[in-house]
Amino acid sequence: MKLSFRKLGSGKPLFILHGLFGSSDNWQTLGKQFAENFTVYFIDQRNHGRSPHSPEHNYELMAEDLLELMEAENLDKVMLLGHSMGGKTAMYFAINHPEKVEKMVVVDISPKKYPITNKDIIEALEKVNLAEVKSRKEVEEILSQDIKNYGTMQFLLKNLYWEDSQKLAWRFNLEALKNNIARVGELTPMPSQPLQIPVLFVKGEKSDHIVSTDNTLINAMFAHAEIATIPDAGHWTHADKPIEFFTIINNFLLEN
Repeated sequence: MKLSFRKLGSGKPLFILHGLFGSSDNWQTLGKQFAENFTVYFIDQRNHGRSPHSPEHNYELMAEDLLELMEAENLDKVMLLGHSMGGKTAMYFAINHPEKVEKMVVVDISPKKYPITNKDIIEALEKVNLAEVKSRKEVEEILSQDIKNYGTMQFLLKNLYWEDSQKLAWRFNLEALKNNIARVGELTPMPSQPLQIPVLFVKGEKSDHIVSTDNTLINAMFAHAEIATIPDAGHWTHADKPIEFFTIINNFLLEN
């Protein structure tokens, strides 16, 4: 699949991969900072942002989408930075194409299998009849009945756009994400031997997505894995503590 992306800066290529229901737009501010040292690729993964929609949504395909992008851009090796679902995509890609990854940063997700989450979000989104609503405010009022967290609400509303002068639409493919939601948390396959790629796992102190018992699995998969915790940050570590987040990751990507 030919993914939608834009690039900024100069230097070694850095692919930034957003999480579920996100898009490359979520990474504009931090991406501009990384672009001072790298050529940053702001990527919309399939069924998100401005990338094409498909009924299929799994990590095997998302990894192949990245490979296709690398080939189109004539890139031999890249650095990967992925948050949540994007981190799973990055790990899957690295396991299948280790020779194409120079370094990798995985943000607040581990290789383990996760229980199905976000069903409540999907159910709330399905209550919005886009054929009938006439304003963004109307959509917000419908979602607010089930989604009480203001940050989550604004995050989702960033995906709402005017398809034409009369009709609102979601940038993400809600139907495909609903039908494949169990695959988003699936176990990352084990490589035949631990990968030698330098990998940094970044977790939010307040998040339970990476716990100490995950270290055994992480180290079995990645021989040189480091784990950094950002104090007072949740799952959205990059939004909660952007300065600390940028400093830790930029230092890791720049060190020899």
